[in-house]
Amino acid sequence: EEAGGYLDKVIGDGVMALFGVDGDADLGARQSLDAARLMSKRLDELNQALEAELEEPLRIGIGIHAGPAIIGEMGYGRATSLTAVGDAVNTASRLEAMTKEHRAQLVVSDTVANHAGVDLSRFPSHQLDVRGRSETINAHVIINAQELQLGDDNRIKKPV
Repeated sequence: EEAGGYLDKVIGDGVMALFGVDGDADLGARQSLDAARLMSKRLDELNQALEAELEEPLRIGIGIHAGPAIIGEMGYGRATSLTAVGDAVNTASRLEAMTKEHRAQLVVSDTVANHAGVDLSRFPSHQLDVRGRSETINAHVIINAQELQLGDDNRIKKPV
C-alpha cells in the first residue's frame, strides 16, 4: 500500500497485490517495482531484528507481470473483496514460482519494465516458458530487488 498498490489477498505466506487498478498501467508498473524494492528492504530489516532467533534468514520471491485482467468484487456475503483473475495474474504467479529456481527475489517481465520505463538490461534476461502459455515471456531475474535503479525521491525512475 505504501507504494500505491492494493492488497488483494494473503494466502498462507503468499500475498497478491494489484497495481494500476485505475487503468494507468505505466504508473502501476512503477509502483509494483517500488513495492518489490521496499519489501526487500523491509525483509533485510526483519532478518536483522530476528538474526539471533533464525537458523537462516527469511527469503522472499516476487513475480511481477502486467496485462489485462478481470477486476471486480468476488466472493459471497462478508467474504467479498476486490480481486483480479486472468492470464496476467496467472503469469505473475508463475514468475514468482521461478524465483525459487533462480534463487532470486524478483522475476519481472519485460512487459512491466516497458510500462515502467526502466532499463533492466543489467540484470540477466531469460526467455521463460510459462505453464499455461503458448509463447515464451522475456523476463529479468533480479537477485536482490533493492538493486532496482531509483530516482531522487526513492521511487523507480522513469526516463524522460
